[in-house]
Amino acid sequence: MIDPFKRLARKGLFLFDPETAHGMSIAALKSGLVPACQLTPDPRLRQTVAGLVFENPLGMAAGYDKNAEVPEALLKLGFGFTEIGTVTPKPQSGNPRPRIFRLVEDEAVINRLGFNNEGHEAAFVRLAALSGKGMVGVNIGANKDSDDRIADYVAGIRRFHSVARYFTANISSPNTPGLRDLQARESLAALLSSVLAARDEAAATSGRKVPVFLKIAPDLTEEGMDDIAAEALSHALDGLIVSNTTLSRDGLKDQRQATEMGGLSGVPLFEKSTSVLARMRKRVGAALPIIGVGGVSSAETALEKIRAGADLVQLYSCMVYEGPGLAGDIVRGLSKLLDREKAGSIRDLRDTRLDYWAARKA
Repeated sequence: MIDPFKRLARKGLFLFDPETAHGMSIAALKSGLVPACQLTPDPRLRQTVAGLVFENPLGMAAGYDKNAEVPEALLKLGFGFTEIGTVTPKPQSGNPRPRIFRLVEDEAVINRLGFNNEGHEAAFVRLAALSGKGMVGVNIGANKDSDDRIADYVAGIRRFHSVARYFTANISSPNTPGLRDLQARESLAALLSSVLAARDEAAATSGRKVPVFLKIAPDLTEEGMDDIAAEALSHALDGLIVSNTTLSRDGLKDQRQATEMGGLSGVPLFEKSTSVLARMRKRVGAALPIIGVGGVSSAETALEKIRAGADLVQLYSCMVYEGPGLAGDIVRGLSKLLDREKAGSIRDLRDTRLDYWAARKA
């Protein structure tokens, strides 16, 4: 149950349309109005994934801090890492408003933003000014009007290599026409070859090899998952992020808002995204890192992603309903769950419900 203070704060924010409320939350983080979360470090939550050390497994997903305005402020809320973007080479305004919709009964969000962002240069300047201590990933995409979308991803690798702790190639947003076509095997092979070659070229100069993750959709066919797994393994990709928003509207209570076009996120995405996560884990084996995203609203749901095969987890939409204290609540809750399970490390619980989730096809 949401406590009275959260309910009042949410009621106040919900007086504004979702995009305005989002801007207000960014402004609040910039100004320092949102208090930092005081967490006692728990070494059981620390792990190394793709060669990077994460103090805890909870991250802020891309989409919230599109322009790298508040990564350090987000880390102070208790997140172990945060991901800025999606950023495209050129600034673009995205799709017409309104383009974000709350489905309050479902604790869900539908968005059709369309990679609205200020472009590479604006984000690079902000990231270059950071202290460099935080775990900040960069989610890269292609401009809607691009003549060569693969070249846009390569440009992202080259521009942000000096400031990104890791990259995410986002080919799974449903809001840029044709973008998900890059998940098809031949296109994906070309994309991964170009992106990883650009990363390796930058690494040869800098001496620092930045991991590259691929963010995929939850609406894939079995054949589509087979193709992605095969290409990820054959190209020695550093990891997968499972998953982006869904086009499905199954089981929603708010049928009026459900007619809006765009990607659905939040609580209703949990089962579908967790099932796809487990089925991808089965396909790629134990070694390839996977970040689980979709419907994480509590320590229990975060741990369930890990039990289904995730090394790390991310959230975004559920914070719309639970508020900025959610990250700290989840991290503290994970420590309590480890106490209950008598686990020496969060890693010990990975895959413990893999078969269960792989068998569920939500």
